[in-house]
Amino acid sequence: MQQQSVVLLPGMMCDARLFTPQIKALSASYAVSVADLTQHDSIAAMAASVLAHAPHNFALAGLSMGGIVAMEIMRLAPERVTRLALLDTNPLAEAETMKAKRVPQIAKAKAGALHEIMRHEMKPNYLADGPDRAQILDLCMDMAIDLGVEAFVNQSIALRDRQDQQEILKQITVPTLVMCGAKDTLCPIERHQLMHELITGSRFEIVDGAGHLPTLEQANNVNTALWRWLEE
Repeated sequence: MQQQSVVLLPGMMCDARLFTPQIKALSASYAVSVADLTQHDSIAAMAASVLAHAPHNFALAGLSMGGIVAMEIMRLAPERVTRLALLDTNPLAEAETMKAKRVPQIAKAKAGALHEIMRHEMKPNYLADGPDRAQILDLCMDMAIDLGVEAFVNQSIALRDRQDQQEILKQITVPTLVMCGAKDTLCPIERHQLMHELITGSRFEIVDGAGHLPTLEQANNVNTALWRWLEE
């Protein structure tokens, strides 16, 4: 029997390493793949690229920017998605205060300061305090530096110019998990409560002891939630 396909969408300046514990946990039972979201500078183009490379039907899970792309996929081709998981993400258009930060960040990255931006302006805001925080932060830096300046610019522009997705969420009918870290300051709990209320029949879970990257911070709890989501 053919394995069900699961497509994972990583957050900004992250790659498959963001989901290493989930890939290990799920791959024995599911055909797991991680999409590349580095090549385009709009959420719509990222979503179209995922659809071009994905199986005809698939379960879809996205974290942060990946969740934003997942919502766009639900706008473009909802009939191809069998179930949806939205982790530590945001259905709203970019706030003006964040838009204002993007311009100098893009300029600094192009001038050779990507490491500085990621280390001091972005990554420290991602994680809750915990024994593995330094190790996870190092992994985040490795992912960001490996992806490079072009990916940073593309993703910054895509996030800056994204559309509000609330109307799309109201139309979702597939089994949906909405999940976030209890200490996520970038995409706080109230954003996820909003998504849960907009998506009829969705399940809402909060991951204790995690910030913006619970897939790494509290991997076992996330794995358990994803197993439940895929099996229900």
